[in-house]
Order: sequence, then structure tokens, then C-alpha cells
Amino acid sequence: MNPVFAVAIKEFQDGLRNRWLISITLIFAVLSVGLSYYGSVASGQLGVASLSSTIASLSSLAVFLIPLIALLLSYDSFVGEQESGTLLLLLTYPISHSQLLFGKFLGQGAIITLATSLGFGSAAFLLAIQSDFTAVVPAFSLFILTATLLGLCFIAIAYVISLSVAEKSKAAGIALIVWFFFVLVFDLALLAILVGVEEGLTQQHLVQVMMFNPADLFRLINLAALDTGDVSGVLAVAIDGSHSPATLLLIMGGWIASPLAVASFVFKNKKL
Repeated sequence: MNPVFAVAIKEFQDGLRNRWLISITLIFAVLSVGLSYYGSVASGQLGVASLSSTIASLSSLAVFLIPLIALLLSYDSFVGEQESGTLLLLLTYPISHSQLLFGKFLGQGAIITLATSLGFGSAAFLLAIQSDFTAVVPAFSLFILTATLLGLCFIAIAYVISLSVAEKSKAAGIALIVWFFFVLVFDLALLAILVGVEEGLTQQHLVQVMMFNPADLFRLINLAALDTGDVSGVLAVAIDGSHSPATLLLIMGGWIASPLAVASFVFKNKKL
């Protein structure tokens, strides 16, 4: 068997054994179904919310949860095995550093992909059977695709963290700082510039700056087609000037490839 797939299968089985797949799927399913069905409570109604409101609510929720879950899933992938001594043992087998890295990425990426598809797919199924099926499927397909890509971005970032430190506790602390920066601090800083600086960023420059945050890319792709009434904060200013979804998806792909390339370089030059 190809070493990459052998490592991927092992990582996926570890995820099943540690209940990662079940836990993540249940979290996504409960929250997405709850938002889909009870999303209209604020307006005094009980029932399935509109597709636009559901996607907007799920995007706001997922941008907090998915990066955190991806980082928690992967932050100790290498430093944990280094502390236990199994990383050095693995490298005595006929497997290269790159094969081990991409094998882990495939296995843990499969966990995120499957959990995202099953969890958020439950909300799509609920909406599809009670509204326009032809409108729900494309919108949720794009949402699930971008949610998966967002998770893969932060798995790759977690590998850079895991390979750059010598202790799990440091990796955990840095992972939380990274999550806090991309999910909260980045947008707050942009909003402060927009509000507090006279003749600050133009709309075009704002969108370009947001390309440096995969969380903002995720929201831009999913909310660009929605009514700006469903959007608040920095995104409400940036959406009208956003690039095409295909361009944004390519940039998200770069957010996956770049940290993986950095992680591969660090791994090859790491002293064990």
C-alpha cells in the first residue's frame, strides 16, 4: 500500500477511535438544524427559516467553530508524537517526511470533510424537503465546499505550529492565539480602520486585505450572493466589491497549499 494512504487510513481510524468524527458531526448537525428550524424565532415565527437567513447564520457560526475544531484536531499531530517518541519511530520506516505529512493531512482532512458534509448536509436536507430543492442544493453545496476548505486551511496552519514547537502545551497556546487573531482580531482591526481613520481603506483595498484571512474569504464567498441586509460589520462594506467565487476559491486553495509547503520545509529541516 502507498505510504501516504497507509498514514491517512491510520489517522482516520484514530479520529474514529477518539470520537472526533462523531463529535464534530453531531455539533455541526445540531447547530445547523437548530439554526435552520428556529432561525425565524426572532421574527415571532416558528418554522424553517429562509435559505438566505440560514446561510448567513451558518456562515457566522461556522467561521468561529470550524477553525477552532480544525486546530484542536491537528495541533498535536507532530509535537504529540515527538513527545511520545513515536514520530522518530515512524521515520525509521520506508516513508519520507513529505509522505508522512500529506498522509496525516489526508486522514484528518477526511474527518473534517465527512463531518462537515454530514453535519451541515442535515440542514440542507431539512430545507430541501420544505422549500425549493433547486435553490437549496447549489447554495449548500458551495457552503459545504467552502466550510471544508476552511477546515483544511486551519489543519495546514496547525501543522506549521505543531512542527515549530517542542511541547504540546506551547502548540495549544499558539493555536488558540492563531484562532483568536483570524476569527476576531483581524476583523476588529479592519473595522477600526474603516471607522476611525479618515479616508482609510477603499472598498477595493479592503477586499484585498481580507484575502489575507481565510475566515473572511469563507464568508465573502458564501455571503456575496445574499442581501446585504443579512450581513453586518466589515463584510457589509466589502461584499459588493468582492471577486468572483471562482477566484476566491482559488485563493482559499492557496491558503491550504502555502502552509502545507511551509510545514513540509520545516519538517524536513527539523532535528528530532
